[in-house]
Amino acid sequence: MVEIDVVAEGASYRVTVTDGGSSTHLVTVAPSDLERLAEGRSVEALIEASFRFLLDREPKESIMGRFDLSVISRYFPEYESTIADYL
Repeated sequence: MVEIDVVAEGASYRVTVTDGGSSTHLVTVAPSDLERLAEGRSVEALIEASFRFLLDREPKESIMGRFDLSVISRYFPEYESTIADYL
């Protein structure tokens, strides 16, 4: 089973994905994105849900090492309309 660990690191969040090896990512989230997408949940919950969304579409090694959460919808247009299913 995939383990996703989200830890605040200043204004960013360090995300470690472990599944037969691990990858580390640095993610930022704009307050407006948190308010719009998280349905009242924490930023950590939104990030974890976003990584589950990504992992359903690509291997952990393909996820960018550093990015803002808003960039996901550029690659996956369905992100904003389906993220609630992952929360």
